[in-house]
Amino acid sequence: MLIARKLKEENISEYMLYMWQIEDLIRANGLDIDKIDKQIIAQFDQPDNVKEEIREWYENLIDTMRREDIVEKGHLIINRNIISDLTDLHIKLLRSENENEYTSAYYKTLPFIVELRAKSPDKDIPELETCFAALYGYLLMRLQKKEISGETQAAISQISSFLRLLSLKYKASREGTLDI
Repeated sequence: MLIARKLKEENISEYMLYMWQIEDLIRANGLDIDKIDKQIIAQFDQPDNVKEEIREWYENLIDTMRREDIVEKGHLIINRNIISDLTDLHIKLLRSENENEYTSAYYKTLPFIVELRAKSPDKDIPELETCFAALYGYLLMRLQKKEISGETQAAISQISSFLRLLSLKYKASREGTLDI
């Protein structure tokens, strides 16, 4: 909760990846708040009232995951809505005459998006979700200490760069300083 709050303000892409990780951590702990309390919350060096707030945050996420029927897979509606907001911004940026840098970054990333979507069983997911899925998969591979090809690293580097720029534009948009 503490990390999520900070990331949501500072870097929406890191926030998305963090929230996907939280969804997986909740699943890995069987949606059991007591396990999460012992495995995760207890590790925070925070006063008891903050730990209680963190516990409530996890409990709310667990309840929402059950209500939204994403106990085994999928993403929370709140996270899908962020991807939708990012997609709306992405489209505006591509249509803007002032956003040559963004447009250039997108077109450098597009071949990787196309390749990833071709390999995906779900061809209907948004382009940006494809980018986030690629980054998240890369992070999981690194955690598992799997070998990562040079091609994959190059793709991830470009996708990361593109999402970093989108995150900066998103933050500027939220602050009212983006002129598109």
